[in-house]
Amino acid sequence: MKKENLQKITELRHELHRYPELSMQEKETARMIRNFLCDNTSLEIVDRGAWFYAVRKGRSGEESIAFRADMDALPMEGNRALPYHSLREGVSHQCGHDGHAAALCGLALELEEILPERTVYLIFQPGEETGQGALLCRELIREKSIAGVYAFHNLGGYPERSIVYRPGLTQPSSEGLKLHFHGKTSHASAPHEGRNPAQIMSKTVLFAEELLYKSWEGDVLCTVTGGRLGNGDFGISPGEGELCMTLRAERESELKQFEEEILKYARALSEEAGVKTDSSIHDYFPETRNDDGSLAKLLRAAEELHMKAVRMDSMWRASEDFGWYLKECPGAMVYIGSGEDYPALHTDAYDFNDGILETAVDLFVRLAVGE
Repeated sequence: MKKENLQKITELRHELHRYPELSMQEKETARMIRNFLCDNTSLEIVDRGAWFYAVRKGRSGEESIAFRADMDALPMEGNRALPYHSLREGVSHQCGHDGHAAALCGLALELEEILPERTVYLIFQPGEETGQGALLCRELIREKSIAGVYAFHNLGGYPERSIVYRPGLTQPSSEGLKLHFHGKTSHASAPHEGRNPAQIMSKTVLFAEELLYKSWEGDVLCTVTGGRLGNGDFGISPGEGELCMTLRAERESELKQFEEEILKYARALSEEAGVKTDSSIHDYFPETRNDDGSLAKLLRAAEELHMKAVRMDSMWRASEDFGWYLKECPGAMVYIGSGEDYPALHTDAYDFNDGILETAVDLFVRLAVGE
């Protein structure tokens, strides 16, 4: 990668970090990226409202290829010691999507001086953290008959600049399950006169934990992420409750089965206690399964660039909405190591490692122009 281009995208990454935006609210982020592309490339930019893409037309009618970067940030504080720290209270890029977007801009800069055989699409996607964005953007795969799609995520715990991969399933399906319990409030001295959902909620959590030991074909996981029951007043036995859990499974079919068994149990307890129960599903993510042929192309590109490749022993448990694209065409998701002792994603100590920007760009360029 040209050093001046690396400098440009590093500065862009820092600017994106200063002005983070939450999922499906990335208007300013998208504007900054579009302006960067307009100022530095001649690529065609197509605005699709909540998202946009840039395209570099190829010389021939060869099958086109696409690369995706996410743009959204997290509802949490970041590292205030950074010279380019977030200027938006309670919002920060603690997952590195600012780096992903900057790397895709780096690919655009490099393609400006290359006329590839095939057409290359650069997808700038909103809402990855909530699983909403890819559902919008995947329409481009069908619309343009794109033959292959690729993405990367930065990941600590692996050697810096290494290409980390896993054949087949690389990230699981998941969903947020929210249960609402509607009982009856009473005086704390007479709980029998009300219908307090506390026991139902507690037993449901324990039941979900027990389900983990059932004979599943793949791994399953349940994480209690929130709960609400009363206001802590010692004189009131509450009648309303809410329980939030994230469910994960290697297979989407088993995720659905996991959800149904929890709901069946909670509803049975509720009916017996005279408590009404309703539920809702949030932040659904499909499985992310790499195509063997696409992954082989990516690893061949990494080998040609003399990049170290590290195979993951097991899937990364975090979910990723890139799986929606892989339902439309072959492709692969890989990870670029940030360093073996690098701060974890989604923590206040984390910041995207600028040292891996060049690795991502070089890999994508080789894929775009290769073969």
